Amino acid sequence: MTAITASKQLWRHELAATMALAWPLIIAQVAGILLFTTDVVMMGWLGPTQLAAGTLATSLMHPIFLGGLGVVTATAPMIAQAIGAREGRSVRRTVRQGFWAALLLAVLIAPLLFNAERLFLSLGQNPEVSALAQGYLHFAVGAVLPGLLIVPLRSLLQARGNPTIILYLTVAGIFVNALGNYALIFGNFGFPRLELAGAGISTSFVNWVMLFLALGFVLFHKRYRRFYILVRLWKPDWPRFRDIFRIGIPIGLTLMSEVGMFGVAVIMMGWLGTNQVAAHAVALQCAAIAFMVPLGLSQATTVRVGLFMGALNAEGVRKAGWTSLALTIAFMSATCALFLLAPDLLVRLFLDPLKPENAISLGLAGAYLGIAALFQLVDGTQCIMGAALRGMSDTRVPMVFALIGYWVIGLPVGYIAGFVFGLEGVGIWLGLATGLTVAAIALTARFALRDRLGLMQRDSIVVTS
Repeated sequence: MTAITASKQLWRHELAATMALAWPLIIAQVAGILLFTTDVVMMGWLGPTQLAAGTLATSLMHPIFLGGLGVVTATAPMIAQAIGAREGRSVRRTVRQGFWAALLLAVLIAPLLFNAERLFLSLGQNPEVSALAQGYLHFAVGAVLPGLLIVPLRSLLQARGNPTIILYLTVAGIFVNALGNYALIFGNFGFPRLELAGAGISTSFVNWVMLFLALGFVLFHKRYRRFYILVRLWKPDWPRFRDIFRIGIPIGLTLMSEVGMFGVAVIMMGWLGTNQVAAHAVALQCAAIAFMVPLGLSQATTVRVGLFMGALNAEGVRKAGWTSLALTIAFMSATCALFLLAPDLLVRLFLDPLKPENAISLGLAGAYLGIAALFQLVDGTQCIMGAALRGMSDTRVPMVFALIGYWVIGLPVGYIAGFVFGLEGVGIWLGLATGLTVAAIALTARFALRDRLGLMQRDSIVVTS
């Protein structure tokens, strides 16, 4: 067997291993965004004002929640590296301290969401829309704690190569949430008509159900119960707890900076009017659904890189990172073409074209979706490269790249293009595309230069026995 043939086989093996791990995660991510899309679609059925309120509420909730989720996501590379280094005790301790971190973060997040209306009004948002958004958040805040607690469980399942249960839980959640929304938003099946508050109640209920099912699986399945994750749950492991925050805070800030950029875009859209916010919500939802594929693949990327990192296998790290990037570029090229060729078909899934009040929002959403097509490749690239670096426990510098790309460059470009040059919503979306492009270039360069930068050194591994 020649060296070239052997190399090709190794690449094919990595491709197969990545896809085997990634496909349930990808479908689970798509299912997860469809769960949220159910909320968006049904809010749209209530009207543009309610859709704008729901979008405003989630523009605050999602960055804050994802910031907390990013912190707890530090358990993913830690568990993967522990398994790669054959440190079973470290796996158990990391899951437990992940629970601790989730509880602390939920306590910090809840007061912010309970007082969101004041923030919205101070940012110049419509009072009626702000009040409706607060009504949704009063109940949706119940989803934060279970949403964070499930992350260490998910990290364990992914690292042990069994992410399919995550897929099953998420798909089941779609149906439960759809029924809950239909019952509580519109007052069906004998329930009261609660509109946006009903959507918040349904979202919280579904997250608690998913948490308990995932916990039960880990506690009773023979492959996982040997970790005894709840035994001495109250016992602290302060070095590991600090490691979660040391690695996770940059991850959380990175996620917050990207989602926050889109959240600020919603605020700027609000200065333009309700129709612009509704159109932005539709286009953003389409882009978010497409993004779920690289996002699910990125979770597999972190695990694959983390396993090789724990085993100090530099060639494995290289193949894992570039294989995932190639898969992402292939998929996002297809979504780019779809957004360019069929924008009207997509936006009409969210807004009824037969209603005259939706005409302006429909036209704007199609234009925004055309801009979204332009950043499909760079959005997927920055996601995968960031995940590969996370698998190496490299999170601080990528955080700086994200902050510069999204906040120093992307948002100012969007504001100048939208309000100074008069491009309005299209200008804001051009700013989003610019920020993602800068982040993608910087993260790809850092992964390519990982050896020169010393990222493969043994002391970069955080696993301790």
